[in-house]
Order: sequence, then C-alpha cells, then structure tokens
Amino acid sequence: MTSSRSIGWNGNQSSVAIFVLLGLSDEKELQLILFPIFLGIYLVTLIWNLALILLIRKDSHLHTPMYFFLSFLPFIDICYSSSISPRMLSDFLKNKKIISFIACATQYFVAAWMALTECCLLATMAYDQYVAICSPLQYSAIMVPGLCGKMVTGAYVSGFLSSLSPTVSCFHLYYCGPNIIQHFFCNLPQIISLSCSNPFISQMTLFLVAIVVSISSLLVILLSYGFIAASILKISSGKGSTKAFNTCASHLATVRLYYGTALSVYLCPKSNHSMKQDKVLSVFYVIITPMLNPLIYSLRNKEIKGALKRLIKRAIALCQSE
Repeated sequence: MTSSRSIGWNGNQSSVAIFVLLGLSDEKELQLILFPIFLGIYLVTLIWNLALILLIRKDSHLHTPMYFFLSFLPFIDICYSSSISPRMLSDFLKNKKIISFIACATQYFVAAWMALTECCLLATMAYDQYVAICSPLQYSAIMVPGLCGKMVTGAYVSGFLSSLSPTVSCFHLYYCGPNIIQHFFCNLPQIISLSCSNPFISQMTLFLVAIVVSISSLLVILLSYGFIAASILKISSGKGSTKAFNTCASHLATVRLYYGTALSVYLCPKSNHSMKQDKVLSVFYVIITPMLNPLIYSLRNKEIKGALKRLIKRAIALCQSE
C-alpha cells in the first residue's frame, strides 16, 4: 500500500502525514448513487435546523428558557453534520479518499466537541423541564436569563475541554505505518488502532471522557425525568398529567434518538460484520439524527406548530398587502 501512504521524516524515523478513509463503500457505482441521497439529507439538515433557529428567534411567544436552550440544539446539529458531511460527499467523487493528519484531527475535534456539547445541552434541557414541572411557582425565579446563559456557556466549554483532551492524546501518538481508517470519517477508536506506540493513555482518556461527560449527562437526564414522572403521578387530573407529559415528549424523543444510536455505535458487540454494522449505525448517528431533531420538535410540539402557523399567516398577509 505504498501508493496510499504519505510518509514524513522525523530524524531517522518515518511518520504518517496523511490517512486514507475507506468510506461507506468501495463500489464506484454505489458511491455515485449515494452522493445525491446524502447531499439531499445534508441540505435538508441545514434548511430545517436554520428554519427552527429563525422561528424561535423571531416569535416572541417562544422567548422562554425552554426555547432558548432549544435554539442552540439546531446550531450544534448544523456544526456536527457540517464537520463530516461535506468531506464525505466529496469523497464519493474521489478514487482516493485522502485526508491530512491535521485535517483528520480537526474533523474529529469539531465532531466530538459538538457531540459532547449536545450531551450537556440535553441534560440542561432536562433540568429545565424538571424545574418547570416540579417547581412551577419558582420556575421564573430560578431559570433567569443570566443562569440560562451560563448553563449554555458551560455546555459549550465542557464539550470543548472534553473533546480537546482525547484529541491531543490521540494525535500525539506515533503513527509509522498503516494509515487506512476503516470508516467514512476520522473516528478515534479506528485511529488509535493504527498507532505504533502504546495507546493505553489515549484509550483511558477517551474512556474517562465518555464516562464523565456522556454517562453523567445521561444520569442527569434520567434523574430529572424520574422526579418528573413522580410529580406527574401526583397530578390528580388526567388533563394536567397529559399536558405535563406532552411538555416533555419532544425532548424525550430527541434523547432517545441521540443516546439510542450513540450507544448502539459504541457499545454494540463486535463480530465479523461489526465494521459494516458500525458504519450503518454511524450514518444514522452522525448524518440522520441531526436531520430528524428539528422535525421531532416541529411535529411533536404545539408551541412550535403554533409559531409556524403565525409565521405563515404573517407571510400571507404581507403578500396580500403588496
């Protein structure tokens, strides 16, 4: 595979300067079929998420802590999808899917930053739901704009620092020979396996980040919804409990989709077909989920649907007045 290797020299030792991504498939005909499909998915992801951001910003009825947090979720999904989709699309049209060492590190860092920030943001949104349902009288006093801004900033900073440590640890390993990544993007487990040096510290760093950020965020979500469920059960009227449940439905669906696909990718048992399965699950986790999130909030949220109707009415009235 000397033709697919680029070697940089460091003294008397050689080091890998580029990686080769295998992509979703090595069949050229299939790649040409997949290109318009994934291009369409990416464009829909951009349009739907941007539309949700603008809708929340423009409609005064949605200027509440819940929708303040929600407005950052589409932005994360856009950045997450954009860190992987454009290169994947260009690779469909290339014979050799080459990515430089620095570009690979950058791609992983941005994707990990957005993914870990989303974990923290989903936990923040779960806490917001908990306060709204379990302490409705104190809600406006607790969830003040200053606290909401700090919580969002904390989510971004936590995601940044948590993604920085495994990225630095992994890309400071010594890579001297194999440079073929068995994936369609720079995924850390596949990169670490190519290292010629001891990867123990990098693997432990990645494991600790997964435990501290991802699992702790999931625990916050589960605890919040545990208290919410207990509070809903105490509500005597069926109408009140239904309203409380509907408030959480969109967020619960997003959490289930996000963590369900993520855990399937990273915790599924390995087999002879694990790499192919891993790629399929990763497509759903990395490409499909960012597209579905705004759709979930649009179709399962009365306030969002109401805001959309008001926007359409204003647009029609504006056209008629002209």
